[in-house]
Amino acid sequence: MSRVRLAGVIASLLATGTAVACAGCGSSAAPAAVSSSASARAAAVSAEAAYSEATDQATWAVLPMGAPSGPNEFWQLFLLAAARQKWVLDTPPDIATNGAIELAGLTGTSVVTGVRPSLYLAYSPVSRTSDAGKTWAAAPPAERLADAPDALAATPGGERLLALDEAGVASSASSAGTVWTPLVTEHALAATAFGRACGLTRLTAVAYSPSSARLLGGDCSRPGVAGLFTRSAGAWRAAGLVAPPALASSQIQVLRLVTASAQTTALLAASTGSRTELLSAWLGADGKWTESAPLSIGSATVRTSAFGASGALAVVLSNGHGEILSGPGGSWRQTPLVPAGRAVTIALPSGGQADALAASAGVLAVWQLTNGGTHWAMVQTLKVPIQYGSSS
Repeated sequence: MSRVRLAGVIASLLATGTAVACAGCGSSAAPAAVSSSASARAAAVSAEAAYSEATDQATWAVLPMGAPSGPNEFWQLFLLAAARQKWVLDTPPDIATNGAIELAGLTGTSVVTGVRPSLYLAYSPVSRTSDAGKTWAAAPPAERLADAPDALAATPGGERLLALDEAGVASSASSAGTVWTPLVTEHALAATAFGRACGLTRLTAVAYSPSSARLLGGDCSRPGVAGLFTRSAGAWRAAGLVAPPALASSQIQVLRLVTASAQTTALLAASTGSRTELLSAWLGADGKWTESAPLSIGSATVRTSAFGASGALAVVLSNGHGEILSGPGGSWRQTPLVPAGRAVTIALPSGGQADALAASAGVLAVWQLTNGGTHWAMVQTLKVPIQYGSSS
């Protein structure tokens, strides 16, 4: 039986009890939307929702399957456990996944998932597993999660949650509770001293640091400023990442902000006109950031992204190539053209391998980088049962 099931009318009825009040908090294949003030950068860099994240024990990947869009598009979660050789379907059961799936709280074989609203699903179901998907438990459903890969965050094990909703409100919750508490709005954060110094145009990500500090990421209109914020001494402040002098004239976007296996990794895009550079930064236990060397991608866009357990990351660009960074102190290396597919993301399981997952309709093809990184070899195909018509 397919694990893709329609929540439909039930979801719309339950949604009326899950709205978050914001009193006191201040006033897909498609590129992520940005505010009008950042429209020039939107043409240069975008981040799709297809992506992969890994711990030292498990690797998960999120890709769209079925139709290219509409009620017959279903997002799926795939798992590669460290002790296995094959990817398996691991989508949480009994949830309509026409909206993209968010991942958070990755540690060991634990992960928290959230589903973006779509069709009849008027809120965002949140689920968690500690045994690589053998069993799932429900967490407090969130207000409509924002259209960004890192709109949901969790501490290891999922005891504490952060969410960014479509209205630009960041909220927190306990997995044992039932209510989300608003923390700050995009507008209120932009009005703080540090928000003004950044020229914050929108929030794009939430995360917990390895020390469980709350982190927010966003896009800045002021050149040379990275929009990373943390809560300290009762106020939101800059999170301490200082952009390199070479990027002083560039406007910086936070594309991704991921914490997995006690490692927080940020993926930034710095744009000047038609030229864009990618930059990664890692947050250490001492609270200081370490930056990578920048990668010039010209006018290409970021299509999908992947994060490994040790700070490694990878992107698939609109020019068809992948770029892999091994982690702090490493250098970018280009892959051959990635295999064809409606959506393709690279995954970085522990052990140093690189897989390319290509989704097309109801088939997932898995390719592995071989011959010293010069060739993609197909190693697996997986047929995914899609219940076409179940969401119409």
